[in-house]
Amino acid sequence: MNMTAVFNFNLVAKYGGFGAASRATGLSKASLSRRVRELEDSLGVRLIERGVRPLRMTDEGAVLHARTDIQFGAIADALRDVKAGLGRPSGRLRISVPLLFANLTLGPLVAAFIKAYPEVVPEVTTDDKFVDLLADEYDVVIRANPHPQDNLVGRCFLRNRLILVAIPTLPPPAEGTGIEAACTFPAIMRTGTFDDEVWSVSDPKDGQPRLYYPQAVLRLSSPLSIRDAVYAGAGAALVPLTIVADDLEAGRLVSWGMSTEPGIEVWVLHASRRLVSPKISAFVNFICDYFPDNTR
Repeated sequence: MNMTAVFNFNLVAKYGGFGAASRATGLSKASLSRRVRELEDSLGVRLIERGVRPLRMTDEGAVLHARTDIQFGAIADALRDVKAGLGRPSGRLRISVPLLFANLTLGPLVAAFIKAYPEVVPEVTTDDKFVDLLADEYDVVIRANPHPQDNLVGRCFLRNRLILVAIPTLPPPAEGTGIEAACTFPAIMRTGTFDDEVWSVSDPKDGQPRLYYPQAVLRLSSPLSIRDAVYAGAGAALVPLTIVADDLEAGRLVSWGMSTEPGIEVWVLHASRRLVSPKISAFVNFICDYFPDNTR
């Protein structure tokens, strides 16, 4: 099989047509068309529907593009790395991070990174929505409690526990052994949670587990907004310890106990290629070193 023809086919698929691929790459439209035709002849199948606008691939073409485009992208990255200097991190680094992480630490982190690696240019997108690293063409994604995926690998660089907090003037509910005996309390909860949730926390006095029965007075999607609502006296809430540690120390908030549920793990993830680009390896190692004491 002619690998140049496969590469040209992927260019046409990526840019959405022969003309667009020609304008983007400088290759002639006739040359691209000839290479794709040669590839179709060698495989004995049609890969692109001719005379259809916008470009439409056949089922066979879609399969070939999905399975080869990533590999050719890796080859292109490798060629750029070698040209820039073997093993030297350089070039654009596309990163996706969740909103809370961006608000808390992103600015100082990337500033320190580019000081250490001035030839790398981070391009960061902040979004709480799920992004597909491969389909959306990111180099690195940061996720909290990610589900395992065969095509992604990475490292946990930060662990954070949830803590139940309130303002000092809001009394905790009375002791009880069941929902009938325990007093409920006004709670600020995450959007998408259920009315019948039960929160299990370790009592700050004796460390024993205790059940709390929150009554939602407000639901918010952002942990920072939830914390601010706690400040305003709307109720108590379970929040990451990191965002209230200073307030607890200063006495602006008080702890009703640490959640007994597993904490939050924050991971840096990238594609599971055998050879990883130097700029990706540099960022993964840097962010893990940036949080040396990664358990709160």
